[in-house]
Amino acid sequence: MHLSSASYLKIIEELRDGLYIVDMNRKIVFWNHAAERISGYGADEVVGKPCADNILCHVDDIGLNLCCSECPLATTIESGTPHEARVFLHHKNGHRLPVLVRVVPLTDDDGKVIGGVEMFSDDSFTAANEMRLQELEKLALLDGLTQLANRRYLDRELEARLEELNRYDIPFGVLFMDLDDFKCINDRYGHDTGDRVLQFVAGTLSANSRPFDLYGRWGGEEFVGIVRNVTAANLKHMGQRLRKLVEKSFLLVDDVHLRVTISIGATMALKTDTLHTLLQRSDSLMYQSKTAGKNRLSIG
Repeated sequence: MHLSSASYLKIIEELRDGLYIVDMNRKIVFWNHAAERISGYGADEVVGKPCADNILCHVDDIGLNLCCSECPLATTIESGTPHEARVFLHHKNGHRLPVLVRVVPLTDDDGKVIGGVEMFSDDSFTAANEMRLQELEKLALLDGLTQLANRRYLDRELEARLEELNRYDIPFGVLFMDLDDFKCINDRYGHDTGDRVLQFVAGTLSANSRPFDLYGRWGGEEFVGIVRNVTAANLKHMGQRLRKLVEKSFLLVDDVHLRVTISIGATMALKTDTLHTLLQRSDSLMYQSKTAGKNRLSIG
């Protein structure tokens, strides 16, 4: 059976995974439809540009920019061997999205490496999150701007988790998060840009949450995460990972990289806690992070 070049192109375009091809200088020469859907960037925005040029900007789970070091694509082109990694790409809307990346070398008829092919698939719990969103919409428990749970639903979920802790000893923790210097962003760039910032922070929280955890907007620029079945060490690790992912995210506003950071208060729920004491403790810890210099996590 012989397939034409057009047939091969159609197969590549209809893949569910994002796929793009780069030359030896990592300049993008092809970008399929799934790459557009997953990243938010159209082919006309990226073809002809280096892949690290304000596009995917992969980071690892500690926030290291892989475009500057340990880039799977660069490693494959240099070594001529396939590589695979779990990384966090920069979505056009600003948030960080976990993806599974698989890279193979592109060779000519003589076996010489002339570039690289990267496939990437959404590694978030998208389907589970979408089902939860549909349920929340029915119950009017969704924040209209960020599409996260609203305060009403967070209250209800916290009460349920406290009851679960007391009846079944299932532990959970709370992450109380506040955007740093958000008023300055609104004052300088306007409220529309401020709303976009809230949306991309919410997107990072949602895309990197487990199906049984819940993240919501508490109010203004404050967010709350309810993290089930964790130890204090797990809670701290998850909070630090989210903090670094937000720190490494950005919005392009008039060709300027607009970055934000969050301060976090993290605490494990106690059997003696009420809704009030639990939130008061996590809020106080968040303000400790603010006082200590912002963009950090305090746990207690």
